[in-house]
Amino acid sequence: MAGPHLPAYGTASLSDFPGSLLASFGGGGENTLGLQPATRVCLFLVDGMGAELLRAHPGVAPFLSAALGRTITAGFPSSTPTSLATLGTGGTPGEHGMLGIKMAVPGEGRLFNCLRWTAPGLPIDPDVWQPADTIYQRLAVLDVDAVYVATAAFDGSGLNRAVYRGVDHRHAESIDERIAGVRHALRSPRTFVTVYYGDLDSTGHMAGWGSQAWLDQLALVDRMAERLAETLPSDAVMYVTADHGMVNATDKVDVDAHPELMEGVDLLGGEARARHVYTSPGAAASVESAWRETLEGRAWVVSREEAVDSGWFGGRVRREWLPRIGDVVAVPYGGCVVIPAEAEKVEWQFTGYHGSLTAEELNVPLLEIRR
Repeated sequence: MAGPHLPAYGTASLSDFPGSLLASFGGGGENTLGLQPATRVCLFLVDGMGAELLRAHPGVAPFLSAALGRTITAGFPSSTPTSLATLGTGGTPGEHGMLGIKMAVPGEGRLFNCLRWTAPGLPIDPDVWQPADTIYQRLAVLDVDAVYVATAAFDGSGLNRAVYRGVDHRHAESIDERIAGVRHALRSPRTFVTVYYGDLDSTGHMAGWGSQAWLDQLALVDRMAERLAETLPSDAVMYVTADHGMVNATDKVDVDAHPELMEGVDLLGGEARARHVYTSPGAAASVESAWRETLEGRAWVVSREEAVDSGWFGGRVRREWLPRIGDVVAVPYGGCVVIPAEAEKVEWQFTGYHGSLTAEELNVPLLEIRR
């Protein structure tokens, strides 16, 4: 297996979209992606719609496939919380600190799940855990209305407070309600509206990408994109992108069946395709060796220092975020996932996964659609 497919931070990644968007609204700064000047913009964010997955099924998604051109990358790990924070702040993971789904809380000896925003016995303040200003707060300075159209279930969650600070969250459950919400938002003369759709990702997790259920969802997404395009005012633009892609697992490694993987390990964080391994004092080297030996030919296993120096999390990682990264970072490739089946029973049942540094998981589309 070739080496990791590195994120294109600074040239063609999700972290480059917010700054380019600000520039397109006249906010100055670097327009890395070359977005055209605009006053009304819709971002259609489809959870799990990787560029390689979309490219594989042009007949199922003819509208989106006809617009498919530019491909950019997510960051690492290629997972929803990290990508939402990247899109929400314009920072790389190393800058905003959302470095995985489950991270160690420094000094506490416990894991924090930032997707569900839970850390048993510990209150985690979203403004402290992710303190950077969001793109939505910066757009307000430019007199741009920032609107987020999504299910009410997300409103007020810790994750949303961390990555969507400053938006007007408008509740919409059905596809029809979301399209109506976008149409209403775009009546404002200066608007950036994000509409989120998550069912493609959840279907991929349970049934696998490429399954009939997943293909049915992709067809729904394609029709939703076409209907959104039909609502655009003549001076508006819609961008379509995703937070990550997906692979189907064919090789599941049960951590519980490999005691050598947990020897010298205090906490096992991350997720199935991007593991943060937090070690006991002095045990990092032996843990790295054990993980590398057990997962040889199935995962990239590196030290924290090597992951940081290789730019996996961006050009720099803030010093205070370093303890959130595992002493050892294990990143499966191919069809491999690494899961403690007892502790992560739901995840063990999945078919589709993401988080790793493969093209299938990192590459996402960036489509530009105008009426």
